[in-house]
Formats: sequence, C-alpha cells, structure tokens
Amino acid sequence: MSAGPLVFITGASSGIGQALAWRYHQAGWRLALVARRTAEIEAWARGAGIPAERWRVYGADVADSASIIGAAEACIAAQGLPDTVIANAGISVGIDTAEREDLAVLARTFATNNIGLAATFHPFVKAMRARGSGRLVGIASVAGIRGLPGHGAYCSSKAGVISYCESLRGELRGSGVKVVTIAPGYVDTPLTQKNRYGMPFLMQPQDFAERAFRAVEAGVSYRVIPWQMGVVAKLMRLLPNALFDRLLVGRARKPRQAQ
Repeated sequence: MSAGPLVFITGASSGIGQALAWRYHQAGWRLALVARRTAEIEAWARGAGIPAERWRVYGADVADSASIIGAAEACIAAQGLPDTVIANAGISVGIDTAEREDLAVLARTFATNNIGLAATFHPFVKAMRARGSGRLVGIASVAGIRGLPGHGAYCSSKAGVISYCESLRGELRGSGVKVVTIAPGYVDTPLTQKNRYGMPFLMQPQDFAERAFRAVEAGVSYRVIPWQMGVVAKLMRLLPNALFDRLLVGRARKPRQAQ
C-alpha cells in the first residue's frame, strides 16, 4: 500500500459514510471501507476513479461483533493501524412498545448502533494507545438529545452513543487518542428520505462530510452539524417536559418495520 494516513469507515456503502470516504480521499487519505454491501462500495470506488492502491473494502455486519472485529483485524494486517476510525454504520426504524415484534427491532437497533460502535472501536484502542495517537469518531445524532414519540429505539440508541463516547473520551484522556462525537442534524440520505415530517436545516451529504472532516481533524470532543441544529437541540433540552410534550402532539412518526 502507498503512503498516507488511513481512515477506517463503517457504513461506507451510501449516505454519510460514502460522503466521508470521498472527502477523506480528496484530502489524500487511504481508505478502509466497511459495509455489508461490498459490491456497492467497490463499484462506487471504481466509478469515482479512486486508484485501486488507495482503498480496500471489508465486508462486515457491525451488529455481529465477531464480524466487525474480524474486518478491523483484516484492515490492520493489510493496510496497517488506521489514524482515524469512524463508527458511522447505523439503522433507524420507528417502534411502538405496545407491539411485541418491535422489541426485536429495538434489540437490533442497539446491536447495530451501540454494541456495533463499541465493537468497531475495540480492535484499535490498545494499539492506538500504545502508538500514542489516533482518533475514534462516533456518529451520534441530534435525535439523541431528547426522545421523540415513535422514535424510542433510534433516540435512545443515539443518546447512548453520546454518553458512551463521552465515557471513552475520559478513559483515553492523556493517551494521545482523541474521541470525537459528531451529532448530525438532518442529512439527505436513504436513512432520512422515508421521514414523514419536516426536516429543518436539511443538508446534502457532501456538505456534512466537509464540516465533519474539519471537526475531526481539529480534534473537537463534540460537534453538532449544522450548528443551527445545535442551537435547536440546546433549546429543546431546556424546555420543561410539559411544554416539550405539548409541542410534539400530533407530530408524524417514523415508520415502523411492519409498515
């Protein structure tokens, strides 16, 4: 493999992950791209004209710890220890706790968005600490700031991402390894295109990727993108529960898996 820093990105077959891969490529980084749909990533990388020696694809399901750990170990063996790891893979499905089948949806969401994120970081932590450098990036969401009706699985999982990354940041303080939490607002991706409600400050993936790249490179601990959604999130957090609940009456909900 040719020289240059290396970034490891999960969920790289579409949306935010793919946009981040392109932005890092533009900055001269080598790419380790992870997803279940490997053929789609390979077709995209070739179609984008990225030289073959600058990227590798690893097939993995982040909801399966052995699968994503195996992909990480394969990356280290083939390309070396990454400089930045971006745990981006995630799912978003509406749930209704009154429906028994939705408990399985909740479990799958946590397996992907939370256990999968920790399993993505796990193979790199000791080696990065020993090297004294590295960045572990968790992709959270403004949906993790407050719970939204019908979004219990996604909101709680992303709140978990925020808290987990904060805990990990404290554990790695002084080691040279930075933990960065990025909380996107609404980004125009397959994940959001099924939403049945208004999405203020909707961003294109490439615009999000540009701002996220700069935030990660700056080594910030936490960043909401775009900043306007950060203001909205802070205001939502400050609202008394009674007023918050009243504002959400009648709000459209994310479709359930059965729908």
